Amino acid sequence: MRLLMLGGTEFVGRAVTDAALERGWDVTVFHRGRHAPPPGVSALTGDRTAGERGLAALAESGRDWDLVVDTWSGAPAAVRDAARLLSGRAGHFSYVSSRSVYAHPAAPGLDEDGPLVTGASPDDGDVPYDRAKRGGELAALDAFGDRALLARAGLIIGPGENIGRLPWWLSRIDRGGPVIAPGRPDAELQYIDARDLAVWILDAAADGLHGAYNTVSRPGHATMGELLEACVRTTGSDAELRWTDPEVLLAAGAEPWSDLPIWLPPGELYDTLHRGDHTKAYAAGLRCRPVGETVADTWTWLRALGGTAPRRPDRPAVGLAPELEAKLLAL
Repeated sequence: MRLLMLGGTEFVGRAVTDAALERGWDVTVFHRGRHAPPPGVSALTGDRTAGERGLAALAESGRDWDLVVDTWSGAPAAVRDAARLLSGRAGHFSYVSSRSVYAHPAAPGLDEDGPLVTGASPDDGDVPYDRAKRGGELAALDAFGDRALLARAGLIIGPGENIGRLPWWLSRIDRGGPVIAPGRPDAELQYIDARDLAVWILDAAADGLHGAYNTVSRPGHATMGELLEACVRTTGSDAELRWTDPEVLLAAGAEPWSDLPIWLPPGELYDTLHRGDHTKAYAAGLRCRPVGETVADTWTWLRALGGTAPRRPDRPAVGLAPELEAKLLAL
């Protein structure tokens, strides 16, 4: 198979690239040149934010592909321009979207037919993440129709994570001592390992699947307790998890999701992020590895980098400030 990966040097794009190379596929990555391309690929360089001019290397390559995978999360004009250029040169287009495209609040168990946000026009420029992702979906569908696959992921973790959520927990727990653990240990989580997402996308695209799929684990694939306890085991730390009621955390000013990554208190946001329907993707072959494997492999990757994970410049830093954690531990 001939794969064109739009991006392909970080996190989900890199996971897709690696999975394709493991299959012996012919892989081309089109990227901005900010990171070295993975060994074994053909590389084309350009800046998708520069319109047609930025796609020149892609347009002039003279190549065609069986599959294209795109992870773009900015202004949807970039998806529109690339998809239009490639519509006659590629057999299938997979867009890594997000469950954020569902209108908020998303009811527990919401499936792919749920109400959606208004998609951004490609001419709108920078817009909020949910509208940008929906705009990217519309651009993919406009160019490829029933040859477009929309992988609506939720929380994505695993080796290569450049958002900082699981890396922050691993680093904090590795330091040991009392650690604020938010909420209840039996709180169910819904997420996907980037590598499982990558494998599913390649399989689904090769099989010609199209339309929208919620590419997330079942709710409760792991719990917050199982995740953090796996961090303790994996790091070999003497950390003591101090489970703390949501009311106490919120009253002290600790922000769910940002100060305490991955965690959300019970309510609309929790239902939206951790209780979505997963059955369509599972029926189409999605399989999610155990949380302990994701944690252990992320720790191995993080240590190989010297303990500091890369971070996307367009995303804020995450994690509980030491001063606020000390305040909470003293309560």
